[in-house]
Amino acid sequence: MNNTLENKTTGEINIKELWENVLVDVELNISKANFSTWFKDTYIIKINNGVVCLSVPNEFTRGWLFDKYHKLLLKILRGLIVGIRNIEYLVRKDNKKEGDIMYKQNTNNMELPLAEFYINKEDNLNPRYTFENFVVGPFNELAHAAAQAVTKKPGIVYNPLFIYGGSGHGKTHLIQSIGNKLKKRNDETKVFYTTSEKFATDYINAVRSNKVNMLFKDKYRKYDVLIIDDIQFLSGMEKTREELFHLFNALYDNNKQIIFSSDKHPNFIPNMESRLKSRFSAGMVVDIPKPDHESRIAILKSKSLQNKFQINNDVVDYLALTVQGNIRELEGVLNSIICQSQLKGKDFSLNDVKMFVKNNVIKQKNSVSIKDIVKQVADFYNIEENIIYKKTRVKEVVRPRQIIMYILRECFNIPYPTIGQKLGGRDHTTVIHSYEKIKKEIKIDSILSREIEQLKMMLN
Repeated sequence: MNNTLENKTTGEINIKELWENVLVDVELNISKANFSTWFKDTYIIKINNGVVCLSVPNEFTRGWLFDKYHKLLLKILRGLIVGIRNIEYLVRKDNKKEGDIMYKQNTNNMELPLAEFYINKEDNLNPRYTFENFVVGPFNELAHAAAQAVTKKPGIVYNPLFIYGGSGHGKTHLIQSIGNKLKKRNDETKVFYTTSEKFATDYINAVRSNKVNMLFKDKYRKYDVLIIDDIQFLSGMEKTREELFHLFNALYDNNKQIIFSSDKHPNFIPNMESRLKSRFSAGMVVDIPKPDHESRIAILKSKSLQNKFQINNDVVDYLALTVQGNIRELEGVLNSIICQSQLKGKDFSLNDVKMFVKNNVIKQKNSVSIKDIVKQVADFYNIEENIIYKKTRVKEVVRPRQIIMYILRECFNIPYPTIGQKLGGRDHTTVIHSYEKIKKEIKIDSILSREIEQLKMMLN
């Protein structure tokens, strides 16, 4: 433990210095805009029985910190102080800070948090992810309908259900809503949600302990409903994929419901065996694309209503037109505006919102580099990034390179000479030819069209 935080003879903790150390780590993990918005005027009041009491300036900040940064804060605190069990967020409108006071750390009789606010450790489901607060629009209504159908006949209709789409499009919310509804309908239904990363970790730990049957197979095969998020991350884990294959067969043969999410269609997940791809596609494969304009308006109004915040129609229209990324980004901008409005004690005018978006959103959009796009496309087609820049005419490299040129021109309006120069010093006529070729082919090649749409979503 850091000696600046703890007195070795008394076991006392300087909570002001502790929080300063926490903030240093937080700032390294999130954007500058989010850090200044959500962690301003926060401080530790006390540490009582392993529970950190954190002062926050308003109710909205309390909810946002809990929803978005609770796990990160707990991880950092536990890395600094032994025995931390939880964090309580208390709204205190006074300016009296108690950070210089020394509180003794007591690890006995630690109080547990209120159950209704926390993720159930038995099934990992977030109780806040429900169908009731899932905003349905033209862009996600098919995925929503498929998810609802699964809850009516789990294991029979759409098994497995495979939902794919870009980050922040609502996949996690939707697949967990299925689990929460099934559990609410029958609390004896064994539901389990996990990420592909945690799934892989469980398998690796079981192998290391020589207890694959006890710690892994027996655990995962007992569930009636298994939900695995971000399945694409298993693409580089051959042994884990093999175990997933056998698990899938065991659950499917017993009419157990299986639900997956991914950032791409199963056919486009690299290094995934055909036998797994065919099983992913055996039930229902449905995508959640980027929300359309009307859906973005509906999301903004719904989230404002949930937060009891009145927002003018002109502000809603402006945000819907300007922030055209994923739902998480849209919600994040709205929540930042609400928080800023509450902190300043006044409504944000349209000009205020425009200034906020200009300083905090547009700059982030412009931060995507050509190198980032090259890496994304190279990863998508499972080729080495550096080979894109070389003078090679190998078919497996030429097509991805042409797609990169098309995306740079079509989506980012980068000049042809600049694209050629950045991609290995090629002539601008080569770039023009590549752009026109891809533009023509996507009209007649449905697979190529889907691949490029997938890449666009991932880049957004």
